[in-house]
Amino acid sequence: MSLSRKDKPLYLQIKNILKDRILYGVYPIGTNIPSEPQLEKEFAVSKITVRNAIQELALEGYLEKGSGKGTKVIRNTSASKLSKWKRFTEILVEEGYQIQKQWLRAEVIRNEVGTEPYRLFGERCLSLERVYNLNDAPYIHYTHYVTIAMEDLNLSDLNAQSLYELLEEQEISLDKLRDEFTVAVPSEQVGDILRISKGTPVLKRSRYSYDVQGNVIEFSVGYYNTELQNYVVNYDV
Repeated sequence: MSLSRKDKPLYLQIKNILKDRILYGVYPIGTNIPSEPQLEKEFAVSKITVRNAIQELALEGYLEKGSGKGTKVIRNTSASKLSKWKRFTEILVEEGYQIQKQWLRAEVIRNEVGTEPYRLFGERCLSLERVYNLNDAPYIHYTHYVTIAMEDLNLSDLNAQSLYELLEEQEISLDKLRDEFTVAVPSEQVGDILRISKGTPVLKRSRYSYDVQGNVIEFSVGYYNTELQNYVVNYDV
């Protein structure tokens, strides 16, 4: 896998990739991650770079190193132990599913007049497209529209870290999120990616991410193939 050669240290990029794999069930809890030589070969980096990445994840409580026994996954949730809230994908991973995230596109686009991206960002913005696979079957398609300040972003940056981490690097702090849910028919292109019949209605999720001044920094539209898996929310009381 190619890494970004920008300012972020390589060991932190590898740490974020491995953390992503843990959170999405690629490396299930209680199993070992690939050996250091395997990771060195995959990322084309030195032994010390891999070890630093693993050490960071061990310090955060995701991994446990055992002498002669490999490095085991001991935690697969990102939420604080004091928090009862869990992301939807974390719930699926706990139930034994595996989630794979694939970025498809990152480019500056011209927004059509009258569309929500045009209302929020004007004529141009950065558009990012990705798909989530559930046990190798396409399950969720997302298009993210982001402020033009990140126009030099490319897919190699996204492979190394999450979109929200990249926003933080741009010194953009998110203050609140708003989710809206409805049922809608996706475009033919999205339907083909999700492998659903033309005209099939699915769950549509729209997300607005705001900074501390109340400005919309990111607008996302996701389509969920709920025939494959229901959308799940757990509440603890």
